[in-house]
Amino acid sequence: MAEPAQLELVAVTKRYGTTVAVDAIDLKIPAGTYCCLLGPSGCGKSSTLRMIAGHEIASEGDIVLGPHNVTELPPAKRGTAMMFQSYALFPHLTVLDNVAFALKMRGVDKAVRHEKALKLLELVAMTPYAGRLPAQLSGGQQQRVALARALITEPQILLLDEPLSALDPFLRVRMRAELKRLQRELGITFIHVTHGQEEAMALADLVVLMNGGKIEQQGSPREVFNKPRTEFVARFMGGHNVIRTLDGLVAVRTDHLSVSKDTAAGRPARVVDVEYQGAWIHANLMAEDGTDLVALVPEATFDRDPFQVGDVVSVHWDAAAAHPLA
Repeated sequence: MAEPAQLELVAVTKRYGTTVAVDAIDLKIPAGTYCCLLGPSGCGKSSTLRMIAGHEIASEGDIVLGPHNVTELPPAKRGTAMMFQSYALFPHLTVLDNVAFALKMRGVDKAVRHEKALKLLELVAMTPYAGRLPAQLSGGQQQRVALARALITEPQILLLDEPLSALDPFLRVRMRAELKRLQRELGITFIHVTHGQEEAMALADLVVLMNGGKIEQQGSPREVFNKPRTEFVARFMGGHNVIRTLDGLVAVRTDHLSVSKDTAAGRPARVVDVEYQGAWIHANLMAEDGTDLVALVPEATFDRDPFQVGDVVSVHWDAAAAHPLA
């Protein structure tokens, strides 16, 4: 594979007519990083990925890959490769020829390109399927072929546009592990667009959470989850209660919210729903001021002092567990 390279976006903007899809974002992605662009539909993450790939041209700003400004370069000249959400395999070509296709377009000798394609099929555990057509493969197998095809050009950065969205939940988790393994083995930068926070936290070294065309927060998964900067981040990442206190707005993790039947122990709240989730009891509550709250109560704690729907309980948390929001 090619040497990994740092990617830098400098005040990158994308407009579609009067609509600003990406609004002057600055971002540095160190070489060899697994970066997830995360956010809701319409936040600008896919437009950002397509500008990095060269499939969209930036309205303003610069895209710098290693020492080179690639803002105006066509996709094939950038040192990036894109794996599309639909996989976009050629239905009439075998798995081997699908993987080797980019080298065929470059005029590489058949024996050479097939040898290289077979090495990549071995990397993604698809060697036994080299002679099959895409229609004879499962969704997970098609994804592996699409990965091998993207990697054959030896990109410095692999771009992945919601690559797991078409897979069933069990296979999605398995393929997450495969993607992480591949990225570690290859040592190149992966930039992966997703709207799933669990997926981003499982995969990424760097999470870039976007909202309304801007970067709302970036950092390691633990930083973004444990120290959300804003109410949007706390709510989007999940696992937090957003609570208004006398000192302002704070985020309290659902597993740090304690529930007690002793109504003098904290803020009163009514139990709305109780779900058994194995090691945890998931409790939905409503505070007196109408705030929806969620508590994850360890099973053993719940069994010592159980509560049920309709009960009035008290909720409380340690001061150190409350993270202030901007």
